[in-house]
Amino acid sequence: MSTTRRLVLAALAGGALTACGAPGKPTGPAAATTPSASSLSPTPAPPTADSSAAPSPTVTVRPARLPAVTRAEIVARYGHAVPRTWGFDAPGVLHRLPVGQKAIALTFDACGGRGGSGYDRALIDFLRRREIPATLFLNSRWIDANPAVFRRLAAEPLFEIANHGTRHLPLSVTGRSAYGIPGTRSAAEVYDEVAGNRAELTRLLGSPPRFFRSGTAYCDDVAAGIVTALGERFAGFSVNGDAGATFSPEQVSTTVGSAPAGSVVICHMNHPEGGTARGIASAVPRLLASGHTFVRLSEAWH
Repeated sequence: MSTTRRLVLAALAGGALTACGAPGKPTGPAAATTPSASSLSPTPAPPTADSSAAPSPTVTVRPARLPAVTRAEIVARYGHAVPRTWGFDAPGVLHRLPVGQKAIALTFDACGGRGGSGYDRALIDFLRRREIPATLFLNSRWIDANPAVFRRLAAEPLFEIANHGTRHLPLSVTGRSAYGIPGTRSAAEVYDEVAGNRAELTRLLGSPPRFFRSGTAYCDDVAAGIVTALGERFAGFSVNGDAGATFSPEQVSTTVGSAPAGSVVICHMNHPEGGTARGIASAVPRLLASGHTFVRLSEAWH
């Protein structure tokens, strides 16, 4: 068994995938379909630690294009469906880049909520310096807590913004839990979890996100079908790069540095106290030296 596989299995067995704090208080349908970040605006924010050299770039805001499928339609279509799978491997979940893709996709989750709204500036600055593209899965709560940082990230072509849910919940139609975090309990709650943050991102970015990843990356097959019906693709992973930001820099370096071509790597960008930034800074130069390249998910799935 390879070193990468052993580290991934150890992380999963230890329940350390998320390490992003408990979910927020439940919200009703109105809260899920109305963006919660009312403080965000398209005007520049005062300089922050991440933007001291210059004001944060603005994001062009166009009229939101919300999902054509309504909450009621989702409930009518999926409300009585019985799931057959639970975990990372539901039909339609993207785990690896398409056959023939020799690049690696780095993806970074920002989970938000209690203990999960930090910002790993050292990690993002490293990606900027080395011009390494990445897909950033941002939770609604993290966006609310980091409006100026969000604006700058969203304005940079190097990064692609993706949907990490409204409350960072495992995606279930029966309330199943993962790593002690209770999941959504119905098709209606799955809709709320996906569409709430989708509406917010659409309003802020001017176009809807293309990719979704649930809190903990767990889902059942019915919930995965709802994600597809809402116009997004569920992005899983093939390499667990930092085990919910619990790996040491050496573990991150070993795991990510061993990623084969075609990998989708999951790490976290909301725990600056963890070993992710230093591990990525060690692994990426080695991967580049061995001939690997990096892509955003949208470059692999056009």
